[in-house]
Amino acid sequence: MTDHRPRVLIVDDDPIVADSIGEFLLALGYDAATANGGAEALQAITDAEYAVGGRTPNPFSVMVTDMSMPAMDGLKLIKAVRKDHGDIVPVVITGYGTIETAVKAIRHGAIDYLTKPIVDDELRIAVEKAVQQHALIAENVNLRRQLDQRYGMDNIIGADARMCRIYDVIEAVAPSRTTVLMCGASGTGKSLIARAIHRRSPRADKPFVEISCGSIPDTLLESELFGHVKGAFTGAHTDKPGRFLAAHEGTLFLDEINSASPGMQLKLLRVLQERAFEPVGSNETVHVDVRVILASNQPLEDLVANGEFRQDLYYRINVVMIQLPPLRDRIGDIPLLAEHFLQIKAAEAGKQVTGFSEEALAALRTYGYPGNARELENIIERAVVLTKSMRIGVEDLPANVIDNAPGRLGPDVGAGDGPWCIGEYRPMPLREALEEPEKQIILAALQANDWNRQKTAEVLGINRTTLYKKIKHFGLEEYGQAG
Repeated sequence: MTDHRPRVLIVDDDPIVADSIGEFLLALGYDAATANGGAEALQAITDAEYAVGGRTPNPFSVMVTDMSMPAMDGLKLIKAVRKDHGDIVPVVITGYGTIETAVKAIRHGAIDYLTKPIVDDELRIAVEKAVQQHALIAENVNLRRQLDQRYGMDNIIGADARMCRIYDVIEAVAPSRTTVLMCGASGTGKSLIARAIHRRSPRADKPFVEISCGSIPDTLLESELFGHVKGAFTGAHTDKPGRFLAAHEGTLFLDEINSASPGMQLKLLRVLQERAFEPVGSNETVHVDVRVILASNQPLEDLVANGEFRQDLYYRINVVMIQLPPLRDRIGDIPLLAEHFLQIKAAEAGKQVTGFSEEALAALRTYGYPGNARELENIIERAVVLTKSMRIGVEDLPANVIDNAPGRLGPDVGAGDGPWCIGEYRPMPLREALEEPEKQIILAALQANDWNRQKTAEVLGINRTTLYKKIKHFGLEEYGQAG
């Protein structure tokens, strides 16, 4: 059992004063305790935080301490408490002539100070303010813990040797300000890596700002990145700070940097070199302290060779390169990721789903994942929602995943009208026999990329014109319209 009332420790070498304050706070509804001096106070705090068994008292939220005490004065006590018990909020009591010392205590973390003789209302207000400050500290600690759980290294799953090297790079580069460039197909976890670097950096308590350059028209991207002033263009009714300024002292993650226009690339080169820019419509230069992480879903070396990406910008951002492998090249990590997503999605759905059947795991291992880890996450979420069992079975998986399962030669196996049928083989040209699997692969890639043909072509390693021809040849337009 625990007492949920805020707990206040009163520290004074005069027991009469300490008891008087304690009785007053008890009458206000607080759980008050007293200590006769600094050493006794530190022991009381330790006992409260490590008490076990029986009725365990809450750790202290607030400490009200006198400044003038023998052996250990109030200032030394506050320094010790803030060092080892940073969530306890001190309030200082001082006599005449020690205001300067009280101000020093404020600088070391005390939230307020009171002068003797103590006025009841002033004490009440000071303790209320300290309790509120303690609640804010606890909330911030909880939020940081949630961020670590969501974006910490534990959420980057994989035992593949290439992933292990990536973990080492994250740990090495996080404490620095060095620019990081990530390359990998969509869905490989670039945003997760960027957040993990931020969470392990000295900037963890500062903003993490993310923007996808490919999702914003080039005419608006400059305003989004650098901001604009009132009247800079039609519709600019007020000043607007950009993402660079929003990320000041923190981290800015620029995703799909490969889609930035040549003009935007030049402006990015300048801001990355000087950490300075002018908002749209302004001549005033703004300086920022920003750690920049960039990502591309296309090989930038190829774009540089084709003249589509500035060579000087490429060399400026390619300080530390992280190459994220596609999921199809990390077959051993698929069961680990599937189990990880299963735990998350089952908890979100409020369902008790404990694992996968052997057939389901086999199907997941052999699927190609054009959408990479993001597609696997969606597959698991769908299975959790649809399953009526405590284990995900092969029947809970999408058809395009099942069709690639071991022992299945394609979607027409056993259908009686394909090139391979149970108990018989119907001869046909190889090119014709391969058309149905090719159709299913293209359809799966289109669905995984939300029918974005440019991204689908990149994933499949073909140009967009070829993809359009195949969509028309296989009659896949109707699937996209139906979706």
